[in-house]
Amino acid sequence: MSDEAISQEEIDALLNGGTLGNPVPAEPAAASTAPAEGAAALYPLSEMERDALGEIGNISMGSAATTLSVLLGHKVSITTPAVSVDTMHAIKDHYPMPYLIVEVGYTVGIDGNNILAIQAQDASIIADLMMGGDGTNPPADLNEIHMSAVGEAMNQMMGTVSTSLSTMFNKKIDISPPKVSLIDLSTEEHVTDIVGQDDPVVRISFRMEVDGLIDSEIMQILPVKIAKEMVSSLMNSGSAEEAASAPAPQPAAMSAPQPMPQPAMSAPQPMPQQPMMAAPAQQPMMAAPVADYGPQSRVAANVPVQPAQFAPLSTTPVAVNDANIGLILDVPLQVTVELGRTKKSIKDILELSNGSIVELDKLAGEPVDIHVNGKLLAKGEVVVIDENFGVRITDIVSPMERAQKLQ
Repeated sequence: MSDEAISQEEIDALLNGGTLGNPVPAEPAAASTAPAEGAAALYPLSEMERDALGEIGNISMGSAATTLSVLLGHKVSITTPAVSVDTMHAIKDHYPMPYLIVEVGYTVGIDGNNILAIQAQDASIIADLMMGGDGTNPPADLNEIHMSAVGEAMNQMMGTVSTSLSTMFNKKIDISPPKVSLIDLSTEEHVTDIVGQDDPVVRISFRMEVDGLIDSEIMQILPVKIAKEMVSSLMNSGSAEEAASAPAPQPAAMSAPQPMPQPAMSAPQPMPQQPMMAAPAQQPMMAAPVADYGPQSRVAANVPVQPAQFAPLSTTPVAVNDANIGLILDVPLQVTVELGRTKKSIKDILELSNGSIVELDKLAGEPVDIHVNGKLLAKGEVVVIDENFGVRITDIVSPMERAQKLQ
């Protein structure tokens, strides 16, 4: 070794296992998007597969936006998705905030689970709209009732997504009820059991807008296996449709059929001459081949035919056997008098307290309904008898109406 001083770079090369003449190259920066060594694990999707997943997400979430618009009573727009490959650890570092994690499992057609992640603040607005609010004063903290309301909205959304996937993949796709949990990605270490923290996952990001109330991002997280299965199902569905729409191959040329002998009873009669337009040279007419199914059935002729005669129906009522009615005279029935009905949202029900007034759909003095075992039987008016309430029957439903209600 020479007496010259060793530079810092050479010292680092020796410590890293290199030699003075061939220092170990520096590792690429973490922000680089180019595939590094082991690209099959870090970048498991081709460009074609990313485009296919984007198209699947665009169609399915477009249908889900329509369903969510009906549930919330506000216009919902979900824009074109962006597909990327990440890990749960990288997603946690990039989105250090509370998220509502909705885990949905596929039960038919696709094997596995996927995750829909919504920011907790956006989930609060959705919960407020689901419970009858206007979305301008969402709850600060999501309790069990709010999460249940959001879970129902996500269940309806993912149900619409599965219907869209069934149409695209040309096979039945079904899901299980969602599992909803509130997780702070900045502090929680464990997010889901479907993938590990460092396993590659497919993240499909959508921009969701709700009528001036929400302008945020939602994420659908898929294991790579399910993502590739979806792409394969889409490709196979397209190949099957092309094969079904392709014209059937023409049969090979066959020798001209030999004319069949005409039976004696079906000798052709000469046809009257009629003026005809000019046409190409006519081919000799041949009798159409008839499949031989055994002895031919004979049609009888000169057989007298008369219209069918039926006895007139009796219109008299059928006599009721009192003895049979007596067998059920002691059967107890539940008689209920209904003063009125109304509909309330979950928010209104939770706000009820002592002294609250509930308005019914009937006016004061209007007849009340009398139900027997849940079936409307009569109408009447409320009276007081010896400090007890009673009902005076004023109108009985006709037997025809009662029979229709029993059906």
